[in-house]
Amino acid sequence: MNTTLKKGIKVVLPLLLGGTLVWYSLQKIALSVLAEYFKNANYFWIGLGVFFGILSHLSRAYRWKFMIEPMGYRLRLPNSTMAVFATYLINYTIPRAGEISRATILANYEGVPFEKGFGTIVAERIADSLVMLLIIGIAFFLEFDAVYGFLFQDFNPKNQWWILGSLVMASSFIYVLFKKSTHPIILKLKTLFKGFLEGALSVLKMKKKWAFIAHTFFIWGMYVLMFYVTSLSIEATSDLPLSAVLIGFIAASFSIAATNGGIGSYPLAVYAAFTIFNVAQDPSLAFGWIMWSSQTIMIIILGGLSLILLPVYNKLHPKHLGNKL
Repeated sequence: MNTTLKKGIKVVLPLLLGGTLVWYSLQKIALSVLAEYFKNANYFWIGLGVFFGILSHLSRAYRWKFMIEPMGYRLRLPNSTMAVFATYLINYTIPRAGEISRATILANYEGVPFEKGFGTIVAERIADSLVMLLIIGIAFFLEFDAVYGFLFQDFNPKNQWWILGSLVMASSFIYVLFKKSTHPIILKLKTLFKGFLEGALSVLKMKKKWAFIAHTFFIWGMYVLMFYVTSLSIEATSDLPLSAVLIGFIAASFSIAATNGGIGSYPLAVYAAFTIFNVAQDPSLAFGWIMWSSQTIMIIILGGLSLILLPVYNKLHPKHLGNKL
C-alpha cells in the first residue's frame, strides 16, 4: 500500500464514519424537529458558551509561551493564538494533523525546531489528560454507578494483556536498536527524538509552573462551563444536575477523537450520556447538535481567519533576533 493511498484512507475513513453518524443521528430525530429546537433555543446562553470556548483557546495560546521559553525561544502571542485556532480547524480535515501544523507554524514563524515544538504540544496534552482524569474522578464520585456503566461496561482488562505485552516487547526492541545502531537514519531519528524529548520535558524546567497549572485548570474550567451554559439554551436540559453535565461533557470529549472534530459522533455521545439521567431523546440530540454547531462555527471563523492572517502578520512583523532568548 503506497503512501498516497494510506493518506487518502486516513482522510476518507473518518469522514465516512462522521457522515454515517450524522445520517444515523438524523434518523433518530426529524430534521424539522431539530430545526424547531434551533429556532427556539436561547441564543444568549449559546453565545456565552462560545465566549467561554474562545477564552479557553486564548488561555491555551498563552500557556504555550511558558513551555517554549525554557528552550530559549520567545513565542509571540499573536502567532501562538492563530496557531491554536488553526490547529482546531485543520483537525476537522485530517485527524491530529492540526498538532503537526501547529508545530510547523511555530518552526516557520518563530524559528523553533519542529521536533521541540511538537514535544511541547505532547507535554501539554499530557497535562490536559491529567485534568480530564480529575474530571472523570469527580464524576465518578458524584455518580459512580452511572459513569462506571457508561465508560467500562464493555471493557474487559483480561483481554488487554496481550496489548500490554506487545507494547513492552516493541519498546525493548526499539530501545536496543536506538542504543546500539550507528546507521545514519537511526542517528537522525535519535536527534529528532532528543529534540522531541526536550520539548516534552520543558514543563519541568518552567519558571512559571504555577501559572501553567492555573491556565490548565482555567482551560478545562472554561470547557465545562461552555458545555453547562449551552445546556441552559434548551428548556429540557436547563435543569440538569452537575453529574449529568460532567458525564455529558466527558462523553462529548471522547467523541471528538472518534471522528474529525466530533462530526456526527458528538450529538450521539451526548444523547447516550443523557439517557442515563432519563433526558428525552429529542432534546438530548438537539442539545448535542446545538453545542457542536456553535463551537464548530466559531472554529471555522476564527481558524479560517488565522490561516489567512498568519502570513500577513508575519510579513508585517517578521521574525527577528529578539525571538531567541
